[in-house]
Amino acid sequence: MKKFILFLFTFLFSIFALGNDLNDNASASQTQQQVVNVASFKGVQVTGITVSKDGRIFANAPRWRKGVPYSVVEIMPDKTIKPYPNESMNNWEIGNSISNKFISVQSVVAHDNYLYVLDTANPMFKGLIAEPRLYVYELNSNKLVKTYTFPANVVKKNSYTNDLRVDDKLSKIYITDSGAAGLIILDSKTGQFTRILDNHQYTKAEFDHLTIYGKEWKNTVHSDGIALDSKNDILYIHALTGYTLYGIKTSDLLNPKALKKAKPFSIKTSAPDGMIIDDNGNLYFGDLEHNKISYLTPDRKEIKTLVDGDEVKWPDTFSIYNGYLYFSNSRISETGGDISNLIFTIDKVKLPTK
Repeated sequence: MKKFILFLFTFLFSIFALGNDLNDNASASQTQQQVVNVASFKGVQVTGITVSKDGRIFANAPRWRKGVPYSVVEIMPDKTIKPYPNESMNNWEIGNSISNKFISVQSVVAHDNYLYVLDTANPMFKGLIAEPRLYVYELNSNKLVKTYTFPANVVKKNSYTNDLRVDDKLSKIYITDSGAAGLIILDSKTGQFTRILDNHQYTKAEFDHLTIYGKEWKNTVHSDGIALDSKNDILYIHALTGYTLYGIKTSDLLNPKALKKAKPFSIKTSAPDGMIIDDNGNLYFGDLEHNKISYLTPDRKEIKTLVDGDEVKWPDTFSIYNGYLYFSNSRISETGGDISNLIFTIDKVKLPTK
């Protein structure tokens, strides 16, 4: 009888353990299935990703090395790529004379029916070789409708204009400078630029490295990620090599006296690159050191994981379309040498329901 009871106990325990293993495997499988590939690029390090309100997908590849074949592309429905707006704007090469072509594009942002293309004019991080520019294309015609040229008084020799958000309420465009810590504000109506938070706590890097895959990635990157909460009129900014997220009222950003007295929202997070906010108020950002994408809940009190694993490799830039978060895997910590055989991807994952 004792042997039978022992046998029965062992049998039931085995079934229980097997069930747990199956559940764990199913959970792991489900996590892997969450990520859907949108496009892949062999040997071309894509950083920026944006999706227009009509579902058109654009990406950019900065000139961080020689031989980058294009700056901005549109990803077609069959996953082929097409230089945008044409090949001519994309065929400048390091060492060529300066002309009215893309030099080193760091960010593309689709907003309403326009595509904003941010050209750092700082190839290979060796300093400005021209004035940075912001190109604005109308997406119905694919025609250039506006070019904003950054004046010398708002940029520095080591400026790296990184990412932007468009504020329709105030007719402003906010731009992070990750090379020379600061925030640049462009009045889209007047064309006037203003530099604020120059070398400020809110825009400066907190550290000179990150630790990724157990190895130290040595770099100092200032204000990088940026997200606009247009419902509550708060601009969020984050240094890449840092662990503090700041949220500042847009009214304070435009008032020097108020900005000095302002007490912005802040919270400790992982070290991210880009950021974005969905319609529910969730704020998404990467965790570069742990192959993860997280989000801060609308009450700004809880940080949750959206997706993690090997399919998340330096989640660089985000865009939202049709219930999905699109993100680029720029694999920056892995690109110290030859990248010709590295695959850089754009992927998407479903947004949380709340």
